[in-house]
Amino acid sequence: MNEFEKGLMSYLGKERLERLGKVKVGIAGAGGLGSNCALHFVRSGFKYLKIVDFDVVEPSNLNRQFFFLDQLACPKVLALKENLLRINPDVRIEAIQQKVDKNNAKMLFDDCDAVIEAFDKVEYKTMMVETFASSGKFFVCASGLAGWGNSDEIKIRKIHDRFFMVGDFVTGVKEGVPSISPRVNIAAAKQADLVLSFFITQK
Repeated sequence: MNEFEKGLMSYLGKERLERLGKVKVGIAGAGGLGSNCALHFVRSGFKYLKIVDFDVVEPSNLNRQFFFLDQLACPKVLALKENLLRINPDVRIEAIQQKVDKNNAKMLFDDCDAVIEAFDKVEYKTMMVETFASSGKFFVCASGLAGWGNSDEIKIRKIHDRFFMVGDFVTGVKEGVPSISPRVNIAAAKQADLVLSFFITQK
């Protein structure tokens, strides 16, 4: 057990920390939602993450995503793995640089206990819902988190015991309403907290 884990154990206790350490979380997308979800998962004691994204870090990502200036042009999954290992060097991360689509989504996350949908585009969000809403895995997606202000409008909607949605379900990205760090991070934190709350109480 490293120093980070010893510090975290003082908050969670050994049993809870060991329980979280056995859960594997899949994250579809390593952008604003995915990178910040991953940050929260590692800081909360999760040790097994599978992160899938095909993109590279661009200047426009740095306003809200867990990357740094010297990581520009790096594959997002590799840059994110590097950053997460600085928090807990013993976390196990599968970083897969690949595009998730309807043909491979189920296969990519088949070995995961929970799945986070963290895409920007509506069609990919829909595809993930169609794939995982009734899969038996704990599944959390997000919709409506662009702009700024009205952060209390970012809610959690329970669809069933293993499927939740986070967002205001209205405010999508469009001209004049960009993705900005505070609301994106609020949604990502809520996604991560739903997974944490579910598995920390499992026996």
